[in-house]
Amino acid sequence: MRTLNRLLLVSLLAVVPFAAYADDAPSAEPDVTIRQEGDKTIEEFRVNGFLYAIKVTPKTGKPYFLVRADGSDGNFVRSDYPDMLIPAWEIFKW
Repeated sequence: MRTLNRLLLVSLLAVVPFAAYADDAPSAEPDVTIRQEGDKTIEEFRVNGFLYAIKVTPKTGKPYFLVRADGSDGNFVRSDYPDMLIPAWEIFKW
């Protein structure tokens, strides 16, 4: 009986750390950061720290979204003009 109790206790102690990881499961709901920049309101949408979209709401005019163009960190394009090419030339590199 003692052996069975010890075995149950050890198995319980082995499972407890995994239960703590289950609480930190990634959420499907995005984190939204809102900031003012001049006369524009900028909303950044992130999931697990990954910035995937930016909503820009100018004081005059209609709002628009910027989405990732090719998966790189700083290359965003407007979602209403997906074929618009933005030059990303490298002039100098040290």
